[in-house]
Amino acid sequence: MTAVGELRETVARLHSELTRYRLVAWTAGNVSARVPGRNLMVIKPSGVGYDDLSADTMVVCDLDGVLVEGDFAPSSDTAAHAYVYRAMPEVGGVVHTHSSYATAWAARGESIPCYLTAQADEFGGEIPVGPFALIGGDDIGKGIVGTLAGHRSPAVLMRNHGVFTIGRDARAAVKAAVMCEDVARTAHLARALGQPVPIAPADIDALHDRYQNVYGQQPVPPAGS
Repeated sequence: MTAVGELRETVARLHSELTRYRLVAWTAGNVSARVPGRNLMVIKPSGVGYDDLSADTMVVCDLDGVLVEGDFAPSSDTAAHAYVYRAMPEVGGVVHTHSSYATAWAARGESIPCYLTAQADEFGGEIPVGPFALIGGDDIGKGIVGTLAGHRSPAVLMRNHGVFTIGRDARAAVKAAVMCEDVARTAHLARALGQPVPIAPADIDALHDRYQNVYGQQPVPPAGS
């Protein structure tokens, strides 16, 4: 199977994670993936229900958002995804959701302060808010890139709109979307109970470094090395 064919299967499968974690409603939201070594991306088609998504329904666009392969019109967010890929060559996956709690913070135009160790781990500090932008062109993409430039967070809350996340691949971007909603919900509940206690910047740095470089399964050196 070609790299494009494999990505079409992967991206189709990852959309089921959005419904599994209740990050989307009806046909809203999308996942895309950059095709390694080529100026192409795979993305969800516009207005197609999640139960009807498959590798065959995924569409392939160039990094200007022009349809290259597929039987459906690309997502209405294609221009935003394409702009991110053009501007951020290290990004291999982009996700967009309207998950309830995170989007509620976006509706307030408020970043999510770092109250939780899990947020320090995954996001390296606050989850920032990006500017308001209309759907359809690349203004959303410009807002994503401008907000995340120099920021450790892989998630941005686009004001009055929803969540966009990035990752080294599409799976990492989906994980960031899941974690963003989890953090947003807990931060909201904490505020409902009173004034949450923020984590000190030095501790955020230490937590983020440990999670990014130590946590999880590390390669085992060969015997005798």
